[in-house]
Parts: sequence; C-alpha cells; structure tokens
Amino acid sequence: MTEAEYPAIRITTTSQTFKGHEDTLFAVAVFPDRRRMVTASYDKTLCLWDLDDGVVLKIMEGHRFGIRAVAVSRDGKWIASGDFGGELIAWNKDGESLTQPIRVHSKQIWSLDFSPDSTLLASGSVDTTAELWNTQTWQVQGYPINCGPGAEIRCIRYSPSGEYLAIATTINIQIWNPGKRECIKKFQDHSALNGAYNMSLAWTPDGKQLVSAGDECDPTIRIWDPSTWMQVGERWKGHTDFVFMIALNPAGTLLASASGDQQVRLWRLSDRRTIAIFKHPNQVFCVNFSADGKHVLSGGRDDIISKWAVPLLGDVPEDQLSNDALREDTLKEHAANLILVINTTARDACISGDLPTAARLLTQDINADRNNYNSYANRSFVMARKADWDRALDDALKSISIQSSLMGCISKGIAHCGKRQFQDAMKAFDLAFIVSCTRYLRDSCQAIALFNADQHDEAILRVQELATTRPNANFLACGIVEAYLHVQVGMNALNDAHHNEATGHFTAAVNIIGIPSMSDIHSTYDVFAVLFGWDLKSLWRTVHQNWCHAFLRAGRLPEAIKAYRYMMDRADEATKACCLDWSTGKSFVLYTTAGVTDLAASGDDALAVGHYDRAIELYSAAIDLDFATNTVFANRSKARSGKMLWDVALLDAEKVIELNPSSYFGYQLKHAVLHDAHRYDEAIDTFKTMVSKFESAPNTETTNVRQQYVSPSEAEGAIQETIKGQLDDAPHRLLNTSTGRLCNREVQIKAFKMSTEYKELLSSTLKHADLQMERIQDAVAMYFRYAMLSHRWEGTEPSLHDIQGKVVYELDPVGGIAKLQSFCETTRGKGYRWAWIDTCCIDQTNNVELQQSVNSMFIWYRHSALTIIYLSDVPPSSQPGALASSAWNTRGWTVQEFLAPRFVLFYQKDWSLYLDDRSPNHKDSLAIMQEMGNATGINAQALVAFSPGMRDAREKLQWVSARVTTWQEDIAYSLFGIFGVNLPVIYGEKKQRALGRLLQEIVAQSGDISALDWVGQSSEFNSCLPADITSYKAPPYTPPSLSEHDIQLSIPSLRHAMAVDLALEIYAQLDKLSAPRFANCRLHLPCIAFRVIAVKQSRAEDQETYEIKAEGLHDLLITTKDKLNQPSSTRRTMQSFLLVRPWNRDLLELPDLAEPSGLAELPDVADDTQSEEVYWSAPGSPLQNSPGGFPEAQESVDLELSDRALRLIVHLEQPFGAFLLAHQRGGEYKRVASDHDIIAQVKDLSSIPDMVKTLEIL
Repeated sequence: MTEAEYPAIRITTTSQTFKGHEDTLFAVAVFPDRRRMVTASYDKTLCLWDLDDGVVLKIMEGHRFGIRAVAVSRDGKWIASGDFGGELIAWNKDGESLTQPIRVHSKQIWSLDFSPDSTLLASGSVDTTAELWNTQTWQVQGYPINCGPGAEIRCIRYSPSGEYLAIATTINIQIWNPGKRECIKKFQDHSALNGAYNMSLAWTPDGKQLVSAGDECDPTIRIWDPSTWMQVGERWKGHTDFVFMIALNPAGTLLASASGDQQVRLWRLSDRRTIAIFKHPNQVFCVNFSADGKHVLSGGRDDIISKWAVPLLGDVPEDQLSNDALREDTLKEHAANLILVINTTARDACISGDLPTAARLLTQDINADRNNYNSYANRSFVMARKADWDRALDDALKSISIQSSLMGCISKGIAHCGKRQFQDAMKAFDLAFIVSCTRYLRDSCQAIALFNADQHDEAILRVQELATTRPNANFLACGIVEAYLHVQVGMNALNDAHHNEATGHFTAAVNIIGIPSMSDIHSTYDVFAVLFGWDLKSLWRTVHQNWCHAFLRAGRLPEAIKAYRYMMDRADEATKACCLDWSTGKSFVLYTTAGVTDLAASGDDALAVGHYDRAIELYSAAIDLDFATNTVFANRSKARSGKMLWDVALLDAEKVIELNPSSYFGYQLKHAVLHDAHRYDEAIDTFKTMVSKFESAPNTETTNVRQQYVSPSEAEGAIQETIKGQLDDAPHRLLNTSTGRLCNREVQIKAFKMSTEYKELLSSTLKHADLQMERIQDAVAMYFRYAMLSHRWEGTEPSLHDIQGKVVYELDPVGGIAKLQSFCETTRGKGYRWAWIDTCCIDQTNNVELQQSVNSMFIWYRHSALTIIYLSDVPPSSQPGALASSAWNTRGWTVQEFLAPRFVLFYQKDWSLYLDDRSPNHKDSLAIMQEMGNATGINAQALVAFSPGMRDAREKLQWVSARVTTWQEDIAYSLFGIFGVNLPVIYGEKKQRALGRLLQEIVAQSGDISALDWVGQSSEFNSCLPADITSYKAPPYTPPSLSEHDIQLSIPSLRHAMAVDLALEIYAQLDKLSAPRFANCRLHLPCIAFRVIAVKQSRAEDQETYEIKAEGLHDLLITTKDKLNQPSSTRRTMQSFLLVRPWNRDLLELPDLAEPSGLAELPDVADDTQSEEVYWSAPGSPLQNSPGGFPEAQESVDLELSDRALRLIVHLEQPFGAFLLAHQRGGEYKRVASDHDIIAQVKDLSSIPDMVKTLEIL
C-alpha cells in the first residue's frame, strides 16, 4: 500500500522534548513503572528522566567511550549500557553503577536486551559475537555466541517466551536457542537485496511474528513467521534511508521506525499502513514507545529526545480512509471559503488591511437589509481586528439572533476571547460545530482567537491536537495555522530580546512549512486573511528571514549562516529575489561579524574535547564564508570521522589533497579515514602515495614525519615473521570451518593475507614506527587460533585422501564423516576458523609426516585455543559418572589430548555439552574435574595445569597403565609428549621395543629410577624394564613413613666416633656414584648390591617361592616364575644372584646447586663398573682398612655434613624395594622378574661400603 493511497498524518511539533545530552542519542529505554526513561548518548553519559515533567533525575557517568546501547530489565530492576569501546556497565534502577566498565567485546556493543525473566542480559557486538550475562553476578555465562565471519551484530532481541534469541547481523538474521547455544535458523532477509544490512528487530507480544528493518540499500520493514521462518506479505515501504531502529507498542498493534531520512513512521500492523509521520530536523537513531503506549519517544543527531502523542486509532476509521473519501473531504475543506459570504470589495479591503472601508461597506449592507446575518458576522470580524471588542460582540449576537450560523458563532467566540471571557468563547465555538460540520475552520479560528488573547501555549496545543487526533484533519491548514502562530510568538520573543526562544519558534515554523511559493495557499485559505489580517503570501519568506535574524541576534553565527544557506537553496526564483534584497544588509552583517578565524578556532576547541557535531557546524560555517583552508577541511574531516561519517570525511580529505596536491598531509588524512571506514585496500594504496610524497619533497619536516611510520615492506615482514612463529607450534594442515576445505600451511597464510583482518593489521601497523609487535602477535594469534578434537576412533574414519579437495559439509554424513561435520560445525559456531582432527589432517601414508606429527601432537594440543572432547558413547542428558565410564577414558592417546590443552569442552553423543555445563572451560568445572580425577587417578593439579617432563615418571606411567591403543607401539608413542621426549616413530618395532626406548630415554635423561619400580614380566629390550605398561598398574612400594621427629630421635644414638666415620664413608661413596645410563640397550645402574648366599625353594601353585639369604640383609621371601639355582662358592657353573638397591641421590639431601660434598680426599672405593671377580673379593672391615676412622677427614668435615651422613644412615636402615639380579656369563646381569614387590632391609650397615657399585644389566 503506497502513501499516496493512504495519506499519513504528518506531525512536526512534539508534545514534549527532553534536553540534557551534548551529543548524538543512540538509545532510549522506558521503565515498566511508566514514570521514567533512560537515554544513551555519544557524550559518554546516560540520563535518567522523569517522563512527566522532563526533569533529569540522574546523570549516569562511568563510560570511557560514547554509549551505543541501553536496556532496562523487564522487572525494572536493572539498567545495562554498552559503548563504542566494547565495554558494558550494569546499573540499578536508580542509576547507580553496579560494576566498573567490563570489556568482553573487542569492538562496539551495538545492542542489548534482557531476557523475559530478567535473569540474563544479551549483548551483541560488531565483533560478531554475542554474550549472555547473569544479572545476579554480572559475569558472562557460558561461552560466546559467534555469528561467523563478517556477521557484525546490529540488533539482538529475546522472544517473549525466551525460547529464541534473534540476532540481526550485517549478512543475515540468525535465530538461536540461547540455552543450548545452538543456531536454529539463518536467513538473509534484507541482505538478500543489494547486500543490505539487517539493522533492527522486534517481536510481537505473542511471539508469533518477528519484524525486521534494513539499511539504506533496503530501507523497508518485513515480517517473519517463526513457525516457518518465511516472510509474511510484502515489504513495508516508505523510508528512504537507514531504518536504524524499530519498536512495537505494548499492545502489539503499532510499530514505530526511526530512520536516517529524519522521520519516525508510525505503522499499523493490521493493514501495514503508515498512520503518522513524526518529522525530526536530523537523522533519527532510536525510537521506543512509552510503557502505556500513548507516546512515541525518539532521538538522534539532534541530541534530544522528542515525545510524540500517538494518534487515537479510533480517529482514523478504516472505512473512511479510501482515496475517494479523502478527496471528497479535501474538497469540503477547500470550499470552506464559500461559508464566508461577503462582497468582493469588502473582502479585498479586509485582506489589504483597509478596515475603515471594509466597515463602511458592511454597514451599508446591513442598512440595506437588517436581516443580513452574514454582514453582521463579517462586521464583527472587522471590529475584532480593530480590537473594538464590545461592538464585535454586539454584531456577533445580532447575527446569531437573526440566524445561527458557523461564522456567527465563530465571530461570537472571537469577541468573547478578546474580552477574555474564555468560558463563553468555548461555548460559542462548540455551538459553531453543531451548526456546521466544517470542524477544521471552527477549531482553527478557536485557536487563533485564543492566541490573540495571549493564550499562546493553549492555542498551539489545540492546533497540534487538531492535526493529530481529528479524523481526516486538513493537515495543510493546520500546519499553516501552527506555523503562523509560531511566527507571532517568535516575533514577540525577538522584540523582548529572548533570542534563543525566538529561534526555537522559527525553527518549528520552518519545519512545518515546506514549499516557498505561498500564492496558492493564500488563495485557498484567504479566510484567515479576511478574519485576522494574515499575510499568507509572504509567510514562507517571513519565517525563514526571521529564522536567520533570530540566530544572528542570539550570537549563533554558524546556525545563522546555515539557516541563510537553507533559505537560499530552497527558495524559488521569485522568493529568492526577495530574499536577496532583504539580505543585502543582513549578509553584510553576517560576513563582517563572522569572525571566520574565531569560527575555525572554536571548531578546533570543540574537536579537541570530542564535541564533533559542534566542530562540524563551526568548520562548515567557516567554509561557507569562503574560509576554505586545507586545515579547516582537514579538521572537519577529523570531526566527521569522529561521528563515523566516513563518506563526507573522505570528501574533506580529498579536498585537502586538491588544495595542496604535493603535500603528504592530505594523503595522511585520507589514509586515516579509509582505515577507520574499514576500506583497508584503499587505505594501504593511499599510504604508499603518502610515502612517495615524503620521498619527492625531502625536508626536515617530512623527514621527522616519515620517521613516525614504517614502510609497507617492513610491516609485511614483521607480520610474516609473526605468522611463522605462530604456525611453528600449529598443525601443518587444518580444516577451514567456514569453507569446509582442508588447507595446508600455504593456503592458510594466503587466506589470512586476503582477509580483512590482515589488511586492517597491515594498515594499522603502517602508522606506528615501533611496529607494535604485541598487537601484531595478538592479531595473528586470533586469526590462526584453532580447535582440536579428542575422540575415539570408531568404524570407518575419513582419511586425508577422502576429503582432500572436497567440502566436508557436502559429503554424505555417514560414520566418521558425520562426526567430522559436526565437529567442524561446532567449532565454527564457537567462533574458530580452523579445526584439526587426527583422522584426516595427517597423511598416514607418509612416514616422515607421521613421525613429525606424533612428536608434535602434544605441542599442538597445548597451543590449541580449544580442545573438544567427543564422547560418542555418552547419551544426551546423561547423569554424572557417564564420563568416567566412557570408552574414551580407556584409550592411550586421550591422556595427552586431555592433559595438554588449557581449554577443553566435553560433548555428548548428540553434540550437546556434558552435564549441560556451559562454562567456557570444563577444566574450571569442579564436578567434571572431580569425576575425571576419580576415573583416571590423575591428581587435581595435573588435570588442570599439567606440565610435561620427566618428573614423577612412575606416577605418570601409572596413569596410563590401564590404557589401550589400536597399534601396540602407540602405547609408548602416545607418551612422548607427556614426558617431553622426541624419538623416532617406527611402526612395526613392537610394543616392548617402543616402550623400552621411551623408558630408556626417561632414565637416561632424568636419572629418575622410579620407572624401574614395577612388577610383572621383563622386557626383551632390557630386563630392568617391563614388557608391558600394565606392570605399572600396582602402586609403587612406599616404605614406612619416617618423620623428621623419628630421624632426630635416631641420630643421637649414632653420634659416636666409629658410627660417624662409617656414615661419612658410606656417604662419600654413594656421593661419587654417577647417574644411571643406557648404552646399547644396557643399563648401567648405580646401586648397593648385596650378594645372595643361600636360596631355598618352596613351590606354590604355578610360581616358585624362595627363601633368600643375602650378606648384610635380613632373610626374605621372593616369588617368581623363573627357576633359581642354589649359589655355590665352589662350583663356578652354578648361577649367582644379587639383591640390589638402586641408588636414589635424593637420600643425600644435597642443597640445590650443591658443590661436591667435601669428601673428595677420601679414597676411591669402586670403579664405575666392576667385574664379578673384583666384586667377589673378600670383604674387609672399614675399621681394618682405616684404623682410627680417617682422622684427617674427620677433622675437615663440618657438622652439617656429618648430620647429613647420619640422616642417610637412618634412611638406609629402613625397608626398601629391591631387585633380584642374576649373574650372566659375560659378567653382566639380568633382572629376575617378580609379580610382587621384593622388600628387603639392611641388617649390617658395615657391609655397605664394599657393596656400592655400578652394574651393567642386560
């Protein structure tokens, strides 16, 4: 339906205005109490208003940037505001801040909305993400909703039930389930037409319709059906520029739309027609209804909120709104002059102001016919114009006494008003409506009569009510009357030197009157000229000239100049000639009093404090006065950039270049504008031109300025180096979650260099001589961040060759492909561009790549932005404990896949979050971590903050002792990252060798012998190592607890000369032992070796149990499957055994970074490795070897060292875990495996010095 078919009420005068902000208004929200509203401005403040009296209740300060969005909770308890810096502040209902500015968005917050139950707040940002806030804690709840690349959010709205969250972005409209963070539907809406942005959304109260609005490429309104998400009906057309915001009244019957075309349109949903247009003087950015729905509140670039009365729908009956009906009513109004029956000569005299002649002619008519009631009424009008109110009333009464008529009643009302008898006047005007249906004339005359009786406000209000509340009102006539009344009030204000007040009235009149030619208006409505002496022919000129004059008298020179330009630009030729004659004197005043330099200086001051509108106004005035220097244009460009008016800011920058094409200055300015407008390609090209200007005109100034920038090649080099460093710790192939294609590193880098992010980074980097490496690193890391999948291989998984060159989203979703697709979609939904999965991102057929991947996998997981753990066997809505019983917890590779990443999320079979835990990192979930700890035996610290390395090797081996892998070698390979080792990957070498190589590396690098503490079968790789990882399942032997108190109690009994000497000797020999090492699969083990002197067999089931006697030890039992022969000192063929205690240097209790113990002068006791013959030489007593107990050494040893030696003796007396070694023919040893720990205890400490050895074990 077009506007021509259904004319709308055009309203230019507000019911009330709210002035308090100093810059553009972007948002308005009302409270459910119907008494208050809150407004948000670019001036960085919010204002809390009383809606009835317009008083500012509180100015709310705290934002550091201009404020873009504000919302009030449904229960009226909370206020939330978001700004251009991406920061949010929460306030209570009284405007007191509850939080400091919270920055969670990287770019401006464009929209806010509370959930229907007021427990959540949704914030939408240009950074393409939406966050949900808990209104009890004002913390972000769950992970962000990511709308995808390029989807800058313009509006976010909860449905009335809270079931949906509708998000309008620059590329589509998205419907989300806010509870599950699932995107239900995406559709292009306005963006389908010329790439238009989707600007605003509103739900009907019943939730059955979603309304959307578009930008300048599609400035229409559309309705969508949530049951199908299909458009309902045709687009609503009427606006010609951005529709920045829409709002529905509480009843859901009316919709208001705010537009850049300076209009707020009021639409009726039932027939989608515009029923009213509220005219603003500038762009309108925000609109809302009052809580009772009786008023529309709107604001924008005029820095104020305007309150408009909503026309009563009952005054616009649908059956009277046809085109024919309106035309007929217009003809009735046009014929109103026929009601004024007066002879032509008397009419002309009235119009020309010759009232005596008019009175004389009308008296002649009366004398000729005493029953001529029209002439009495007409003469009453003449007497009223002469302010002869008694005679005017007398003639009016005579007219009515002869015959009641419209003009008689009107004349009576006017006369009573003149006599200030207002009650009688109102009765007369009411009577006028009874005798005639020509309401507009009656009401207009009533208003004018009140005005002439100095009831100015009442008069203007009545005209406005006539235009807004009467059915089929003659809006043109109402506008003329209202404009004329404003002119009269303005003239009075000028005469009283109330200049600013006068500008307000003349501005209102200018906004009402459109066309400059008033001759047709004058002939149509000359009834006003006859009755009141109005000069309608010159009304347009009078209004505009006095508008300019009022601004000038008020000292508002820029606005005076603007008004003058406005008048001259819109005047027709005849009117323009008159205006030029008038302005001869006035223009001289304007130009000579302009103080052009002062204008520019004042503009500089306004620019410096961020008052961009004022700065633009002042610079424009200077330019209009032909003071168009490149500095003024440059500064206006900066001010316009501050208001994000990029196109006109660019025009100013290009004007600077035009004025001085050889200078770098204009290009510098143009680069800044293009960069801020996100036109990065053009910005970079402009920067290169600027550099050429530096080089073409070298001087001191340009040299200094040039040093503030880096060259494009330097910036590109710094970014490239950062990319290289970032990708060094990333997988070589990644899936692009947007395109669904697998990309190698070269393709990833190419995609980055073609992206907006790269161009923005390069353009920004050019502006800083110091390269701002931290900013480059942050931008590169943000672009290349990736998510990894931890899962259990099942059935047929897609390989690299299955998906290479294909779009994963287009593949048949069966088996592993469905899992791959869901992973990519989940990753994309969480805002990650890149994803990695082990099934298809590694070329399993390339041994070199496979080896590199295995050795790098821990690092890849560690540097991932997120690791998604998919539990395919955990059904939806599972209870706690399901994770622990998942098969995922039995696999070997999944240990490092959980421990390495810093951020993980567990997903169930249907890709919903485990336990519906919506925290951004499940490592922060106490419940989930406790379940993981119970299931894996891994300590809490390692679960959340694991550090790879060889410390506590035995504990780590126990973590994986029950794990299984598909390929037997993987049980070792999957631990490379956990222990921080890098070893060859040799599939086919078998499990024992793979595990042996790993354990060998751990022992050799760390010296940690805890990996030798196991029970089970020996490995073929080395007998001191286990054949299977399961040998670590049993916890290691833990000797009885020995407290510090126990140690201190034992030491005094040892403090006699002989015991101290022995302790020092033992300490010295053990201190000299080197760390364990491997060479050619042979373990060189430092230890205390006790010779077995007797073995007695006693069989039990399938195992052999032996009673063992060893020198220096208490007797003990050993259970083994191996057969042990009785050792013999006489028969060399009999096998001999040793019980050894592997040496742990921690027992020396050396201080950190300790120097040698100070016993270097003591004699060497043993070589590093000894043969059997040397080992079995007759033992001697230390007292025999050194009578007197080494007196020279004793003198040099300090008390601290002797104390450590005595403490060592206490420890050596405790039970320990021993190995049984069997002597081999070549002099080496092999470990005899046992299914139980061998626990031994020293009986004779004096034997130890001869037993400290390093043995070679096969």
